[in-house]
Amino acid sequence: QVQLVESGGGLVQPGGSLRLSCAASGFSLEHYAIGWFRQAPGKEREGVSCINSSDGSTYYVDSVKGRFTISRDDAKNTADLQMNSLKPEDTAVYYCTTECAVIGGMGLWRNFEIWGQGTLVNVSS
Repeated sequence: QVQLVESGGGLVQPGGSLRLSCAASGFSLEHYAIGWFRQAPGKEREGVSCINSSDGSTYYVDSVKGRFTISRDDAKNTADLQMNSLKPEDTAVYYCTTECAVIGGMGLWRNFEIWGQGTLVNVSS
């Protein structure tokens, strides 16, 4: 069964850090770009970050540049999103996806279909 399972979310104070993980099963991530998108209450889904498989190029939405770092470990079939200096506006459910690509420094998202259950990040004092 093809699955992406997200984990690592939680409640954190502004300025804090979290590390999200995405574990793939039923297929190998090594041939796919992997990315994260989020959905905040009452808002549309937003692409946050993506990393290519071919060249390791990365993309970040402007609002998280310098704070978030995406990484992948193809041997473990996982991808992580390190989130530092978290802000209340980062509060959302975060999902991972293979439906992205980084081309010319831009993040391209084919869709924001949900594979897994997502992981909730709540930044609040």
